[in-house]
Amino acid sequence: MMDHPGGRPRLSSGLDMAGLGARLRLERLRRRLSLHSLMMRTGVSRSMLSEVERGSKVPTVLVLDRIATGLDTSIARLLGDERAARVVVLRRGEHDTAHDPSGWERRILSPVLPGVEFELMRTTIPGGVDAGEFAPHAPGSREYLAMERGILRLTLDGVEHVLGGGDSIYYAGDCRHAFANAGQEPCVYYLAMELGHHRTPERPRRARPRGRRKTR
Repeated sequence: MMDHPGGRPRLSSGLDMAGLGARLRLERLRRRLSLHSLMMRTGVSRSMLSEVERGSKVPTVLVLDRIATGLDTSIARLLGDERAARVVVLRRGEHDTAHDPSGWERRILSPVLPGVEFELMRTTIPGGVDAGEFAPHAPGSREYLAMERGILRLTLDGVEHVLGGGDSIYYAGDCRHAFANAGQEPCVYYLAMELGHHRTPERPRRARPRGRRKTR
């Protein structure tokens, strides 16, 4: 996230906060979710959700990720436009990037494709910085992480895994996952995320009243 010199806060993708808010509201309405329902899914307060949708509040990356998770989508879809082409080339400098106030960076390398909830990202966490804990994604979600350099402390549902350059790990995405740089040098890793979907609880079927048989 960043502020634009001209006045309105803007994201690194060039999308201003009003544009992000409109996109969030559209995704919420597409899923037929009220602000209260989204609040229950994300743990983000209703007032915060409302301010973000109005474009009057700049969310942190963690808050934006929780909102995206509650919508069964990714930050990539909230920041970028869909590409329908069979081949999509993103040149250096064209990737949407989310910057957190604590100093870490999440660069989105994959394009947004119609009907596909997948995100490939490159994350850089400065030395000694804790990127925080991310909420569980929907059941069926999968994440694959590969370390480029540095030391990462990855905590999955309370269990710590320390990873170094060249290490890789897979884990089910429907768990609490936290990322922190356990060293003094920058930590860089690639993360591929495939999202599942929340299942809408089925309404119980009403038993049909048994009619009386007609007698002749």
